[in-house]
Amino acid sequence: MKAIILAGGLGTRLKPFTEIIPKPLLPIGEKSVLEIQIEHLRASGFDEIFLATNYKSEYIKNFFGDGSRYGVRLKISKEEKPLGTVGPISLLKNEFREPFLLMNGDILTLLNFQELYNFAVLQDSLLTVSIKEIITPFQFGNIYFEGDFVIRIEEKPNIKTNILAGIYILKPEIFQIIPENKYFGMDMLINKMLEMKMPITKFHLNNYWLDIGQVDDYQKAQEIYKNHFETSV
Repeated sequence: MKAIILAGGLGTRLKPFTEIIPKPLLPIGEKSVLEIQIEHLRASGFDEIFLATNYKSEYIKNFFGDGSRYGVRLKISKEEKPLGTVGPISLLKNEFREPFLLMNGDILTLLNFQELYNFAVLQDSLLTVSIKEIITPFQFGNIYFEGDFVIRIEEKPNIKTNILAGIYILKPEIFQIIPENKYFGMDMLINKMLEMKMPITKFHLNNYWLDIGQVDDYQKAQEIYKNHFETSV
């Protein structure tokens, strides 16, 4: 099975860490984010992995080589201009004849990628998105009323939101609606498919998941690595 990891982000929200080291190579415990992802993908049966790069691409290429020491075949793809979260895969469209996994390069998760893949290939859709429920405590009480009379109060309710978890399964036919070598984000792809009335399936991610987008998230990743990831792959 094949997978693409989006590893071209500038990591601006993680400065000063990313001024020297590209975000996917930031160390988490004893390994980089990308190493953890690659080893987890390998454990789930993915043996050919493409790294879609831009910023400090040579660092990533020199660090991983051909992927043999991780037990996978690794290939580097480099965009010459920012292409968003979907545009970079248009450079690789000739590499895929079967469904493939696409994931952001700044995610740590214990998701069983094989389970997601098996679910997606059986669906009558070209795109399966993983979603994660995020529960955020609200700092104020919520008051309900009818006219001038209070009827109920809810003290500091939790706000539940389902977000895109940055992990997707795509079928090769989807390249027909992705512009080649142009900026194209996942939101643009989803909206285009909805406009075309093309089905999109969802997969609930109930496993541990962390997006390392900001300095606080990176520090949190360091704290949870030992418990969640040190022996998980």
